[in-house]
Parts: sequence; C-alpha cells; structure tokens
Amino acid sequence: MKHSVKVGFSFGVTSGVITTLGLMVGLSAGTHLKPAVIGGVVTIAIADSLSDALGIHVSEEAENKHTTKEVWESTLSTFFCKFAIASSFIIPILFLELDLAILANIVWGLSVLCVFSYSIAKEQGARTWSVVAEHFIIAVIVIIAAHYAGLAIEAFFS
Repeated sequence: MKHSVKVGFSFGVTSGVITTLGLMVGLSAGTHLKPAVIGGVVTIAIADSLSDALGIHVSEEAENKHTTKEVWESTLSTFFCKFAIASSFIIPILFLELDLAILANIVWGLSVLCVFSYSIAKEQGARTWSVVAEHFIIAVIVIIAAHYAGLAIEAFFS
C-alpha cells in the first residue's frame, strides 16, 4: 500500500472507531434516544470525516515532503475510510434495540481496532499483543469516559 494511502487509511480506521464509539456511547447514556445516536453517527460520518481529511491534508502539506498527488491521496483515503467506518456503526442501531446495538457496536469497533493494530504491529515487527493492548486500553478509556460524561449530562438536565 502506498504511504500516502496508508496514512489516510490508518488515521481513518482509528479515528472512525474511537470517535464514533465515544459519541454513540455518550449520546446513548445521556439521551437513550435512537434518533439522537443515529444523528450523531451521521454527523461524525460527514462532518468529522471531512474535518479529519482536512487535518491530514494540512499536516501532510506542512511536512513539505510530499507531492500534491500524495497529499490528496492521504486526504481522500482519510475521508473515505473514516466515512465508511463511521457509517458502519449505523447498521446495528437501525436493526437492534439501542442498548444491544451499542454493545454490538462496541464489540465491532474494538474488533476492527484490534485487528488493525495487530496488522500494523506485525508489519513493523513490533510486539503485537502490546500494541493491540495499548490501542484497546485507550479505546476502552474513551468509551468509559464518554459513558460517564453522558450520564453526568443526563443527570444535570434531569
């Protein structure tokens, strides 16, 4: 895989999983409303994907090491990967009860992150399970923090 595409793919997968899981868990805990959670996921899929793509675009330009084509490859791969990953979380919400959908999405998202982390570590010759554990723990911390933030917001406005 070309470096420029790998940059966007790596960022898109990681950000897509962690951002979307955090948002879904927080919105679900705070509202218990399917439409709010779906709206949040759609917003992440569109707005945050575009925002992250622009961030990668500017970052790659700032390095002053890449051709215009490489910068745009990173930009587009970031957008499309993050959009696809974030959008994938909508499916369980549409077909399952919200609490079950959130649980299914946590399993899905952590699985995607772990498989991706494993493949990166293997490619780099790093200790695979320590890389997977590091990324898994960070994602779980985000999920827990978002859950309690949602509960706190719900309590504050109740």
